[in-house]
Amino acid sequence: MRKTVYMIIFCLAGVILNIAFNKIFTAGGMWFLPLYLDTIFTVTVTLLGGIFWGALTGALTNIIGHSINFWGWEGYLFAICNITTAFITWGFIKIFPQELNLIRENSENQKSLILYGRISKIITLTLLSFTLCLAMSLLGGLISTFIQIISSPPADELQLKALLGSTMFPQMHIVFIEILSRIPVNIIDRLIAAFGGYYIAHAISLLGKKLNYPLQKKLKCD
Repeated sequence: MRKTVYMIIFCLAGVILNIAFNKIFTAGGMWFLPLYLDTIFTVTVTLLGGIFWGALTGALTNIIGHSINFWGWEGYLFAICNITTAFITWGFIKIFPQELNLIRENSENQKSLILYGRISKIITLTLLSFTLCLAMSLLGGLISTFIQIISSPPADELQLKALLGSTMFPQMHIVFIEILSRIPVNIIDRLIAAFGGYYIAHAISLLGKKLNYPLQKKLKCD
């Protein structure tokens, strides 16, 4: 019961923060970086609670976020991208359990082994970010193409594509423009999501450990 209460709180907080980060960077153009930043806390919640809570965070982020700035039912399709983020992150947890372990072990290992562990973690998070980049660019591009075929989304929803697609990839089919134009943005966006999501989850786990409630160990034993 205690676990469920914690995860409901983390899930709702993650949804709110995902939406807030997304609105700040896409609507305001903060720091002149056209980023999405709507999956950082999807990664965080997945690392803390597993695939169910991560996917729920991703789904609610897009459902609620799009409902706030509604322009058509088609926009809800992008929830697939956020849910897929949770599945990919969960897959990496299964493949790289040691590298993505949130709890810092109190061992007397040599400094060289500790350094090796940190390098392995950085490499794993980098691989996660590039996997997310490719997956989100592909899915986002296909969904956007489908939406443009069946309807006409508002201009601001195509802002990121307009910034890069028509200038970098002229004379290409719309599918390739939609996919390729997302890659430059997603490289940065998913690096932030992977590293930011992990280290936020790590900080929360350390707090839980200090409170004698090791979140990751108990939340991942389902």
